Amino acid sequence: MGLFDSLRRRSKGGQKPGTLRKASSNDFKHLEEWAASRTGVEAYVEPKTNVTETTVVLIAHDGEWTRRRIESLDAAQQFGRKRSIPVYEVARVGYPKRMREYTERKKRGEA
Repeated sequence: MGLFDSLRRRSKGGQKPGTLRKASSNDFKHLEEWAASRTGVEAYVEPKTNVTETTVVLIAHDGEWTRRRIESLDAAQQFGRKRSIPVYEVARVGYPKRMREYTERKKRGEA
């Protein structure tokens, strides 16, 4: 094994290290099931970065949240329209206070 062979090896799942993983049907299924099982859900789209693809954060009325990859802002908007969920761009509006409060409660073991 050469010095740089480990850098060329593929990671689990056949993807080259450093390659961004695309949204999958499992991601979409999780979002659908999560949104259907909670009330007051809103979607917050996070833009693609050098490290991650576009993601969407679903936040329930109590601040509970989940994050998964999604194909694009358009895909998130379609997801929201189909389920009557409002969709926001995080870069424009930020995250809601209830999400931060939920995360704090969870850290303290109260959620």
